[in-house]
Amino acid sequence: MWLRARVVWPVSCAPISDGAVCIEGNSITAVERWSDVSISGSAATDLGEVILMPGLVNAHCHFDYTDFAGRISPAASFAQWIRHIVALKADFDDAAHWQSWLRGAAQCLAHGMTTVANIETRRECLPGLWQQTPLRLRPFIEMILLRADSDADAALSEILRWTNQNPLPRGDRLGLSPHAPYTAKPDLLRRCAARLADGLPMAMHLAESAEEDDMFRNARGPLYEMLADAGREMSDCGLGSAVLHADRCGILNRGLIAVHCNYVDAADIDLLAKRGVHVAHCPRSHSYFGHRPFPLDAMAKAGVNVCLGTDSLATVRGGARVELDMFAEMRQFQRAHPETAPTAIVHMATLNAARALSLQGCVGELAPQSWADLIALPFAGPLASAPDAVLCHAGPVRAVMLNGQWIWPSPSSAPVHAG
Repeated sequence: MWLRARVVWPVSCAPISDGAVCIEGNSITAVERWSDVSISGSAATDLGEVILMPGLVNAHCHFDYTDFAGRISPAASFAQWIRHIVALKADFDDAAHWQSWLRGAAQCLAHGMTTVANIETRRECLPGLWQQTPLRLRPFIEMILLRADSDADAALSEILRWTNQNPLPRGDRLGLSPHAPYTAKPDLLRRCAARLADGLPMAMHLAESAEEDDMFRNARGPLYEMLADAGREMSDCGLGSAVLHADRCGILNRGLIAVHCNYVDAADIDLLAKRGVHVAHCPRSHSYFGHRPFPLDAMAKAGVNVCLGTDSLATVRGGARVELDMFAEMRQFQRAHPETAPTAIVHMATLNAARALSLQGCVGELAPQSWADLIALPFAGPLASAPDAVLCHAGPVRAVMLNGQWIWPSPSSAPVHAG
């Protein structure tokens, strides 16, 4: 099957005017100029005035918080925000969780995301939920274990048994997410580190807030006090940054996605680079909390792989009508970092995120042997403006293909026609 479009943007190389993509089964076999394709016009599907590009890759998301949109105003402290989210989750039964999760998955698909790294909480719901979306998933099962008397070995063994008994429907790979250094005690981090070294994917919130930074560096602040009251052993605080603490526990390693990393210094960044840790930055969440500027230049200079995520709608301004939207994340990133080229920003939501998920060469680009996960955006401008047009795109995409099949809006309504 050949697909023709006004612009084909492989992302791993420059946009192609009047381009074409050949798909066999669930894989791409060729990406060329239409004039170089040796077939008759009737053997192709002409998508017309669109940019055809790889599906976006979301490196960090929480589907289950989708229906929390607009329900938490920016709080006076990060600890206070945690109290709000814990209270909301406590009132969420399984039916509400299903609805929120599925709404989040549908929003990602409509906004051109084909691969999503999602943090999962209610394991009993997951096998059924995974069957309900065509998205390519990298689920990370969340672990929170902070009390000194809790059994890290038993908790990790139980989750690993569950993951072995509940494979994903399309062969996608499960990972683990020790929530954060302040909610996953050192014993748990050390045991997770051993699994990470064996190749088990992991994601962890790290150095997200000024209060987390104050807790680990100075053994003080609202987060420190809240966790001490909750029974956390606090002797690991006052010994340096959250990044340094994570490294002492051995969990800074290749394969770890460190989410946020807003409060890091030069030594932290060098350590992240040395350990090969990937960083998932969530621009709208960053803006919601009013964090200090994200240290993009220092990370890029050190060689840290920075990718983008949507986080959850519990940390996006705009009220109940906002949606999980990677284009909105890219635009927010551009506002905060106007010196960054549009192509580099798109790379963070495609190539860089694919690398973070160990899916480089499979998703995030259009190239021979990559999977046929594509999106089409309406476009009638000149070739040189294609990257800018991608950042400016608002609303649902024109169409989504996953695994070689049009799946959104639907196979019957995908806006394509014979050439």
